[in-house]
Amino acid sequence: MNVSYFPGCTLKTKAKELDVYARRCAEVLGVTLEEIENWQCCGGVFSTAKDEIASKLSSVRALTEARDKNQPLVTVCSACHNVIKQTNHAMANDADFALRANTYTGEPYNGETEVLHYLELLRDVVGWDKVKAAVKNPLTGKKIGAYYGCLLLRPGKVMAMDDVENPTILEDFIRAIGAEPVVYAMRNECCGGYVTLEDKALAKKKSSAVLENAAAMGAEMVVTACPLCMYNLKKNGGCDLPVVYLTALLAEALGLTDATHGCKEENNG
Repeated sequence: MNVSYFPGCTLKTKAKELDVYARRCAEVLGVTLEEIENWQCCGGVFSTAKDEIASKLSSVRALTEARDKNQPLVTVCSACHNVIKQTNHAMANDADFALRANTYTGEPYNGETEVLHYLELLRDVVGWDKVKAAVKNPLTGKKIGAYYGCLLLRPGKVMAMDDVENPTILEDFIRAIGAEPVVYAMRNECCGGYVTLEDKALAKKKSSAVLENAAAMGAEMVVTACPLCMYNLKKNGGCDLPVVYLTALLAEALGLTDATHGCKEENNG
């Protein structure tokens, strides 16, 4: 199966392992991630200003290309996924927004593309049973805390990935690779990533609260899909708890690499 793929800027620079492992694991599971041609930055944040169109145009172009290939559009980065999914929703449900965006691009698009996060690809397309069957190196005995953060789940009615208050998709992923999920109260709270530059104390407080809560509940590591969360938790978390990308864990479970060991070494400096 082939799907269109939007990697995003960070996955080409600071988060290369998130991208590389995503592609390699997908191939093992029977899915080819076809990178969108000439993609541009998603904008990083979905502006709620009604008259702000320019920063969403790269998402519209990517969505249009996926539609024309009759493929879903898959993302891994939580921020890219949030921007593209919200843009797609606006194109489908806000006629004025769609008109102005289409006037810029010169090609009509009205939200026809299905947007999937990599986790949804695993759950809804591949299926957890197939993931489990492909595991060669089950992470038996590892206690892993799922960290959702803000962007993966919110706004809930638009992202529609999981229950905003009580999500399970990451915990189901952890079970599928043979590990034990650790449920903790702060798993879907903000890490403070977007205020790091203007209020470092607040960012440190919020990210520390996440890791300390996970550790207190018995987690040996935390898994995330968000490069911004990864940076903030490692930079401001003030805790030795390793933070690992979900694709790195999947790669280890599929026997492609000793991803967990490598990430532990990186996190410990």
